[in-house]
Amino acid sequence: MKPLSLGYSPCPNDTFIFYAMTHEKAGDVDLKFREILLDVETLNQKALHSELDLTKISYHAFGHLRKEYCMLRAGGAIGKGCGPLLVSKKDYSVTELRDKRIAIPGRLTTANLLLQLHDPHFISHPASFLYVMPFNKILAAVASEEVDAGLIIHESRFTYPSYGLRKIIDLGEWWEDETGLPIPLGGIIAKRSLGENLHKRISSIIKSSIEYALIHPSEPMDYIKKHSQELSDDVIKQHIDLYVNKYSLDIGDDGERAVKEFLLRAEETGIIPKSKEPLFI
Repeated sequence: MKPLSLGYSPCPNDTFIFYAMTHEKAGDVDLKFREILLDVETLNQKALHSELDLTKISYHAFGHLRKEYCMLRAGGAIGKGCGPLLVSKKDYSVTELRDKRIAIPGRLTTANLLLQLHDPHFISHPASFLYVMPFNKILAAVASEEVDAGLIIHESRFTYPSYGLRKIIDLGEWWEDETGLPIPLGGIIAKRSLGENLHKRISSIIKSSIEYALIHPSEPMDYIKKHSQELSDDVIKQHIDLYVNKYSLDIGDDGERAVKEFLLRAEETGIIPKSKEPLFI
């Protein structure tokens, strides 16, 4: 069988999760993977064009992909206290940003969908006010006042104070208060055409890869640092500790409920199309 294409981000949680799987430390001798490391919005777009067998995906993007892809139970980013933040140099309220310039990490990111669910005004926010840019460029854009505010994800939630920025709202915290559920940020999807048996094998390999990294936490560090580049050891550790958790090993019942609620609300507001496809294998 030819290697399966596997997309994931260069962020520490993903390189931690997939280290053993892509370095033949955990897996199935009959299955090989060709890793493709790109930012999550680029992975979202590749999935929309059916370019990848397996990939990390924003749950927002998954809402548009349920016919061709299903979600695997392992490898995702779901949790509490880990949602996106809206930040600025000034003390704005969310409603005051309705006619302001906002940097977002991608139109199909979970962060953007959370902002739209929090304030439906942003569903029709003028395109001229939205600045789509790589997530790691947003803090500098806000600090230089190229934009009025920025929607930040990943390790930026740890580093934004060093840019002289203030938090307007924690959208993950809003979601948790609103629903009582963890926030579903992203997961690993697989083409439905691969078949259920292969889906289950792959999910099991991902779980084994995470377990290997948890048992040997120092071993993946060179690989993680190679891709995280400018991040300090402390930020890398914070990032992994926050985003790699029990839901990464298996989404669990409350994780499933969170995903279903998230997609249902997006359907009800017309942001994503309705679907009756089963979500998980």
